[in-house]
Amino acid sequence: MSGRDLNRDTRRWRLILGRESESQLSRGLGPGGEGVPLTEEEAIMDQALAAIYDPEGMALGRDSIGSAPRSAGLGPSAPHIARWLGDVRTFFPEEVVSIIQNDAMERKGWKQLLFEPELLASVKPDIQLVGTLMLLKSKIPERTKETARVLVQAVVDDLVRRLENDIRQAVAGALNRRRHSPLPSLNGIDWKLTIRRNLKHYNRERGMLIPEKFYFFDRARQSKEWTVILDIDQSGSMADSVIWASVTGSIFASLPALDTRVVVFDTQVVDLTETCANDPVDMLFGIQLGGGTDIQKSVAYCEQFIEEPKKTLFILISDLYEGGSQAGLIRRMREMRESGVRTLCLLALSDRGKPFYDERVASQLARDGTPCFACTPDMLPTLVEGALKGSDLPNLVKSLGIEPV
Repeated sequence: MSGRDLNRDTRRWRLILGRESESQLSRGLGPGGEGVPLTEEEAIMDQALAAIYDPEGMALGRDSIGSAPRSAGLGPSAPHIARWLGDVRTFFPEEVVSIIQNDAMERKGWKQLLFEPELLASVKPDIQLVGTLMLLKSKIPERTKETARVLVQAVVDDLVRRLENDIRQAVAGALNRRRHSPLPSLNGIDWKLTIRRNLKHYNRERGMLIPEKFYFFDRARQSKEWTVILDIDQSGSMADSVIWASVTGSIFASLPALDTRVVVFDTQVVDLTETCANDPVDMLFGIQLGGGTDIQKSVAYCEQFIEEPKKTLFILISDLYEGGSQAGLIRRMREMRESGVRTLCLLALSDRGKPFYDERVASQLARDGTPCFACTPDMLPTLVEGALKGSDLPNLVKSLGIEPV
């Protein structure tokens, strides 16, 4: 390895380990080395990291970034915090920015980032930030609420882009592939059957298939063919899941084939179906994270929407820490399943790590036929399609590499 490469690697380790590592790292630079020389850009990165991760750099003094290496903190004044946010967004990749700014709020308690519109506008919107806004929404001053709403809208729009097409295709694949119709509809063409039945009309000279007859799916069967119920635990530990589930509910509500109900609960049950269908951002601001949990009460509330059990998909999104009646919850879920309802329990709907959940309750639900597992959002469309098609859900879960309870 050349001296130049060695120096570059040493500087990287210096940024990772902080100023306290400087004396040890400088020994690798040869005799007489004092400190690890950083470029101007690296010095700014170093100071931005010091404000969050150095034990000595945590005091919220007014002397801020740019004044001294590694001993600097972020002052309470808006210009210093705004400058720090700008440096972080300038010199770090997007995925790292989210981690750093969330560490700033968690490690340093810099919740004031959310209370000033000009500062909030500088923050990179992500799902963890939305969760924090939901937790603190009652404390956010009026002047900041519109900026907060814009950030939440940006995250919701991004999640919709990630999920909408796959969910629509999954639902269409499950529900619109049974009967055919003589009525022509461009969106309703059954391409597989049309191609198969017209293979004999392939024109070799033109190199194309010229169909003699088109086959169409029966579009009339799309109106409210299934009922989908999302029952969402709004306890504080479920913040990411609540956000994903709210966006998913809004997509379900936009599909004419589904009669979608969206319910959230802690110790009380709130039906947010109309709000979710109209504006998922309003729904998120209507959710109150935290508090106790009465899952069986919410399941009892949702039972009223089950008109055709064999045409109903019930998705419980919860860590299953029941503050009410565990026996009542298990009994209601068992009876729902036995009536013909397709039931799922998502212990987490999130891109993050393994959830904490009540293993005893989860194991009992699984034994009674309700698969319980954590699910990443990109897998949800496949699971929904499998549920609507009547697939064996435990086997489907295993085939996707998801570890069931």
